[in-house]
Amino acid sequence: MTKAAGKKKILIISPTYNERRNIVYLFRRLHKAVPEAHVLIVDDNSPDGTGDYVKTRAAKDKWIHVLQRPGKMGLGTAYCAGFRWALKRKYDYIIQMDADLSHNPDQVPDVLEAVKDYHVVIGSRYIKGVNVVNWPLSRLILSWSANIYAKVITGVPVWDLTGGFKCWRREVLANLNIETLKSEGYSFQIETTFRAYQKGYSIKEVPIVFVDRIEGDSKMSKNIIWEAVWLVIRLKLQHVAAKIRKKYFQPEETGKTTES
Repeated sequence: MTKAAGKKKILIISPTYNERRNIVYLFRRLHKAVPEAHVLIVDDNSPDGTGDYVKTRAAKDKWIHVLQRPGKMGLGTAYCAGFRWALKRKYDYIIQMDADLSHNPDQVPDVLEAVKDYHVVIGSRYIKGVNVVNWPLSRLILSWSANIYAKVITGVPVWDLTGGFKCWRREVLANLNIETLKSEGYSFQIETTFRAYQKGYSIKEVPIVFVDRIEGDSKMSKNIIWEAVWLVIRLKLQHVAAKIRKKYFQPEETGKTTES
């Protein structure tokens, strides 16, 4: 059992679509790194049989769970489904990570150690330089620039706002208004961290090394990138509008009462 975990209930959520070649190694490495943790796979009816394989494993290994959805519904909705599942079953720490082994299972204990002192922990590719392996230079520049852009516009003091390796305390997720989250991909990662920051929760980045997938195909697309660009602007405008409403249309209570 990891030092940070203690008696806490830990759930690792990984959305999947055609990850059959990676999932065996994911289970093996996660169980070795954090044997006390449970794993929830949210599968979008993968044609390669990922969901069926996980269902078979779940029948034998009680630490493995699966949510099988009828079709490809997106990363954001997959995580929201996983969050609801975790909250209902009262897990204390909920971890997001990719199923393609881009996020190193051996670094899960690092985020669990940090979450003792912070509400949200992000496995960060950019907190200590640039720690990304196997990406072409063009994609690396795009990712790094997008994170600087998001950091500056939103005001959230995080270097890797688009990162998908996170650990949440359950009380944070319970207060994020999960049902109203509609964004996907990069946008989903930015929006959830932004909401946590706006609610005053503490956030910690711990350095990780991100190694791009070897097996399978990337799910990234231009639509996901543009969604993130516009989301950042929308979040900033919503924040400014909220401050204006509070300042000019919601005067502070004086505490005085009127007696008749």
